[in-house]
Amino acid sequence: MGDHALRALEFDRVLEVVAGYATSDPGADAVRARRPISDPASVAAQLDEVDEMVSWLLGDDQWSPPMPPDIRDPIQRLAVDGAVLSEAELTGVLLLLKAARTARRSFLPPPQASKFPRLGDLTGGLIKNEALEKRLSDALDEESQTLKDSASAELKRLRRAIRSGRTELVKHLDGVAAALPERIAVPDASVTVRGGRYCIPIRREGRSEVGGIVHDESASRATLFVEPPSAIELMNQLRDFELSEAREVERMLRELTDGLRPHGDELAEALERLIHLDSLFARGRYALDRGCSRPALVERDEAGLRIVNGRHPLLLETQGPVVPFDLIMHPGEHTLLITGPNAGGKTVLLKAVGLISAMTQAGLLPPLGPGSELPAYSDIFADIGDEQSIEASLSTFTAHLRNLTELLEGADSGALCLIDEIGGATDPIEGTALARSVLVELANRGCMTLATSHLGGLKTLPGEHSAIVSAGLGFDLDRLEPLYKLTKGRPGRSYALAMAQRAGLPVHVIHDARSTLSQEEVDTERLLAELEAKEDELRNRLAEVARKEKKLTELEATLSRQAAELEERQHQLETEGRQQAREFLLEARKQVEEILSARRHEAERARSALEANLRSHTRALREASERRSAPIEGEEPRFEAGDHVWIDVLGRDGRVLERRGADVVVEVGGVKLQLAPTALQLKEAPEAPRDRTMAYSGPAADVRPEVHLRGLTSEEALLELIRALDAAVQAGLPQLRVVHGKGTGVLRAAVAEFVQHDRRVRAYRLGAPHEGGSGVTVLELE
Repeated sequence: MGDHALRALEFDRVLEVVAGYATSDPGADAVRARRPISDPASVAAQLDEVDEMVSWLLGDDQWSPPMPPDIRDPIQRLAVDGAVLSEAELTGVLLLLKAARTARRSFLPPPQASKFPRLGDLTGGLIKNEALEKRLSDALDEESQTLKDSASAELKRLRRAIRSGRTELVKHLDGVAAALPERIAVPDASVTVRGGRYCIPIRREGRSEVGGIVHDESASRATLFVEPPSAIELMNQLRDFELSEAREVERMLRELTDGLRPHGDELAEALERLIHLDSLFARGRYALDRGCSRPALVERDEAGLRIVNGRHPLLLETQGPVVPFDLIMHPGEHTLLITGPNAGGKTVLLKAVGLISAMTQAGLLPPLGPGSELPAYSDIFADIGDEQSIEASLSTFTAHLRNLTELLEGADSGALCLIDEIGGATDPIEGTALARSVLVELANRGCMTLATSHLGGLKTLPGEHSAIVSAGLGFDLDRLEPLYKLTKGRPGRSYALAMAQRAGLPVHVIHDARSTLSQEEVDTERLLAELEAKEDELRNRLAEVARKEKKLTELEATLSRQAAELEERQHQLETEGRQQAREFLLEARKQVEEILSARRHEAERARSALEANLRSHTRALREASERRSAPIEGEEPRFEAGDHVWIDVLGRDGRVLERRGADVVVEVGGVKLQLAPTALQLKEAPEAPRDRTMAYSGPAADVRPEVHLRGLTSEEALLELIRALDAAVQAGLPQLRVVHGKGTGVLRAAVAEFVQHDRRVRAYRLGAPHEGGSGVTVLELE
């Protein structure tokens, strides 16, 4: 597109604002270099990239593109054989490789690669050479942009020698300065460097006494900077090391540059891709900060133009408020003729439309709202502003004619034409005729044309040509301020005489001016004023209707909200009722559980007391059994069936049933016990009751070689084990199998804990596989 229209629209100023968001100078330069293009597919592709960047920044507001320093020239020099890059330039290449790696890491891993395919394609083409990056990283210090001491063994040796030589030389010079006589020494002086040589300051009068080489003098010439004779050889040695170091540095730089040379094209492409990424970042950040949106691209020949909530890009950079505008051109409407008073905002509107179109076609999101639709124009032409040129001997009218000539020569059906004050700067009659011809010609071509004018003769043109529509910009006559409100379909009034009257021109002058107007002009102005008044009245009525509709809507919303609140309250009461019932049931259940728990506790205590009593009796029986097995001194008491005896260990009476070997079978409370005679004492028979009933005699102790404990608690199992063990010992069994099962191992551990302390158990072991394995413990009895 031609530069003339872009200059008239001040497009470069917009680019400068956007470039300010770039993070690097090359990125800012890339933004400044952007120009509108006409191919719709290319425009859409550019807007797609910016759209993705905006989405990316919405997800990570703190992100910024990684950018190396500006090394475009050094990378170009890689193509020249023998060229050697400096340490700083090589460091820039290292930073370029790191920036490429960082950018790839941002956009290439899933899911970023699928969510941001265009940014992924852009960064996917960046150079990836870890070996080259490591070689540069090992050799260069990024902070100082110099070669590291470890870049080569020789460089490390030379720099160590240089540091040692400097230390030795400074130490020597400090000694020489300290030994100078006070009359030639300079107070508070120290070793310094002049002309690359280390020197000490002395007074001028001591020159012959110190000797050596004078390298410099002070501004007052009273002080000389001298290299003493004793330091010359040390300085020469140091200088030799420094020259060797410079040669080694040159060799290393050449070696590193030669290593980069085969990758010159990849490095150049990577730099351009990173610059483009920075340009996208600047355009995306601008769009977010200025509230920009992407317009839909429509076909030039089929659709018109739709700008919703449009704003002038440069007015957004000012401190004052910006009034947005809406502009809709339907299909078949090619020319918009805008009329209205001076300072009414007509030129601002033209420039805003032109800049919005130019920004869109240059790959920038323009400041407009969602729902906007723009075609991609084949070219943009503009005749805006006063272009009078003394140097070119052009008047304002001549400059306008030159612009119109260029416009008519190049504009086709796909062009956008912006003409400010068409037909102005000349005789109104001839200017009107010229303007009519130009506008009709452009309308016949199908160009999208926006033109402004003060010429009253053009107000009837929209009624004569279907492709031409009129529009006016509102003006507040009371405050003499523009309203910046575009009204399509009605021409605007000039307000020239009214403004002149408000400005203080004599009344008779205003009356004389009015008297010169033709009746047609008076009637037209009157009709426009009446139409404007009726529009204001209609606008006020519509506003009142809108207010009432708003009140009705608010009332409906209030009623709906109250109904919802009542329904919610009802639901809440039902919920609270269910909750209270649930809490009542829970409380009742809790009380029942507490009663049951108390009963269970009482039963548990009774059970514990019974178990304790049984354990006590078991111990007593065990002790009695042990006493029975002990040697008996003296004569054993003799007991006969029917004898009444006292059992010490039980503290109860019993009756002898029979003798069984050395033991005595005694009935105690209906239970038969086999006890040793030593545990019994004869007792006189009690007096028999008159109504004597038969006492129940239970069976004798059950002697078995196996006892089953599965399903019992530890206490229950031990009681059962004691009974079985007593019976087995009394019966003289050599072995007792205790079946406790495998389970959790609790019963097995309880059995083992008990039998290891019972002296009647000689040994115990787990059962063999055929005996039940770990589910059985076999007791070997004494």
